[in-house]
Amino acid sequence: MPDMLVKLYELAPSKPVIEALAEKGVQIRRAMAPDKERVLSWIAEHSSLSARGEADVCFSGHPISLFLATEGKEIIGYACYHATAPDFFGPTRVLDSKQGLGIGKALLLRSLEALRDEGYAYAIIGGVGPVAFYEKCVNATVIEGSTPGIYRDFLGSKS
Repeated sequence: MPDMLVKLYELAPSKPVIEALAEKGVQIRRAMAPDKERVLSWIAEHSSLSARGEADVCFSGHPISLFLATEGKEIIGYACYHATAPDFFGPTRVLDSKQGLGIGKALLLRSLEALRDEGYAYAIIGGVGPVAFYEKCVNATVIEGSTPGIYRDFLGSKS
């Protein structure tokens, strides 16, 4: 899976997407320290142990570099940045039953805005699966020769 590059100075605002979701009862918010164990358990259940490890790193910084999508008190998605490496977006996940509603796009935009607010001009989306999603949402471009990139020394699973 390749990495992708995003021009943060050309990023569309997240506010309209987030407001439309709020009207449907979906909130996009930054995780809080007391959320840590519940969030990491949710990620391990709905993503992978490696994603859980990356997300754990997000709770060590201030501000926490992880955004949540919630309906009431239920987690329905998340997105990390500064997890694998500085200026990297990901991992991210939205429940299958909630995909196609704009939640992934909102999490992506909000995370990339946070990177832009920190002064970055570009962001890297690491090891993407759905290239077309990132091309459509943020005009990301594939970084040629980036597979396996930073993940070349990743131990992966035992099996």
